[in-house]
Amino acid sequence: MDRRSRFPVRKFESLEAMKAEEYEYWQHRPDYERIGAVSELTTEAYRLKDPAFNVPRLQRTLVHLQRTQG
Repeated sequence: MDRRSRFPVRKFESLEAMKAEEYEYWQHRPDYERIGAVSELTTEAYRLKDPAFNVPRLQRTLVHLQRTQG
């Protein structure tokens, strides 16, 4: 796979159009992915403030429960 196909470039007419597409993307991601992204951004923000600061990551769940339909 070449570099160009791995990193597609998208052009938008305005900042609002870009934000709308980004919002739509995150609305279709599963909850655990959105929470993971927030955790990663928070960790990076703390590291920007103090590079020596060691922030623990979110712990993984050991049990995954399925809700019953109905």
